[in-house]
Amino acid sequence: MGTVPRLSVGLPVYDGEDYLAEALDALLDQSFDDFELIISDNASTDGTEDICRRYAALDPRIRYVRQSQNIGCAGNHNFVFEQARGELFKWASDDDLYGRDLLRRCVEALDEHPDVVLVHTWTAMIEGGTGDVARPVDYSLATSSSSAADRFRSMLFDDGGDDDYGVIRADVLRRTHLYDSYYHADRTIVAEIALHGRFHHVPDWLYFRRDHPGRSSRARSIRAWCVIYDQRRANRLRHPVGRLLAEYVWGYVAAIRTAPLTAAERRQCYRHLAAWLASRAVPELSRWIQGRRRPVRRGEQHDPGTVQPQA
Repeated sequence: MGTVPRLSVGLPVYDGEDYLAEALDALLDQSFDDFELIISDNASTDGTEDICRRYAALDPRIRYVRQSQNIGCAGNHNFVFEQARGELFKWASDDDLYGRDLLRRCVEALDEHPDVVLVHTWTAMIEGGTGDVARPVDYSLATSSSSAADRFRSMLFDDGGDDDYGVIRADVLRRTHLYDSYYHADRTIVAEIALHGRFHHVPDWLYFRRDHPGRSSRARSIRAWCVIYDQRRANRLRHPVGRLLAEYVWGYVAAIRTAPLTAAERRQCYRHLAAWLASRAVPELSRWIQGRRRPVRRGEQHDPGTVQPQA
C-alpha cells in the first residue's frame, strides 16, 4: 500500500461525466499533495468509468473502485470513508471546484488549532456550464463556539453551511453514525461532528459549489431526496414519509446520546432539540424563536464584490 498519506480525500460519484474531469484536475493540482484520492463509482451508466480509469492510470494517488450495483449516495459516501487511511479526511464532490490552496490551508489550520475537529473555507456558488462565480454563500452557524450546546443549537435553528465537505479529523468522524438516508441526514451528521468539537473557517473563498440542474439537493420532495441516498426508500409501505421524518429527529437524539458531553451539556442539547421540535409544530413559536436568533458575526457574511474565481 506504500506510505500512509496524511489526508484521505473520498470522492463518491454517480453519472458525473459532465464535471468530473474538472473536479479531478482541481483536486490533483492542489498545493498540498500528501493525500490519497479514493473514488467510488456507484455503478454509473455514463462515461464516468472511462474518466476515472484514465485519471487513475496517470496518478498513483488515486484508488478507483467501481461498485457492481448502486449502493445509494449515503452508502457511497460511507464507503469512501471506510477505505480511508489518512489521519484527516475530506469528502469531495464530482461537480464542485477547489481553490489550489484549499487542502493546504485546511490542514495547516487543523495543525494550528488542536481543539478544532473540522476546517472548511468560505464557499461561493458557481454557474453550472461556465464555472463563473455567481454569489458568495453566507455562513451564520455558530460552529466556532467553545460551547457544544451552542454549536448544536445553531445547527438546529440557523441555515447554511457545507461543512460535511470540510477537512475532518478521521478519528472524530469514526465516532459518528456517518451518513444515513432519512430526510436531512446531511444536517444530522454535521451536527453530530459539531458535538465533538468546534469548527474553523479559513477566511478565503477556496470552495466553489456548482449550481446545475442535476444537483441532488434539487430533489423536489422528501421521498425523492431520500431515494437518492438509498433506493430502498422508494418503498412507500416500508418507508412512509412519517418514518423518514421520525428518523431525522432520532438522528439528533442518537448524536446527543453518544457524543462526548457532560451531563449538563447533554441536558442543554436535549432542551434545544425540544425547542426546535416545538418551533416546527407551532408556527407562532417558530416565529418567536427565529426572532431571537443570534446576530450574524463579523466575517460570516461576505461582500459578493470581493469573491475571486480560483482555479
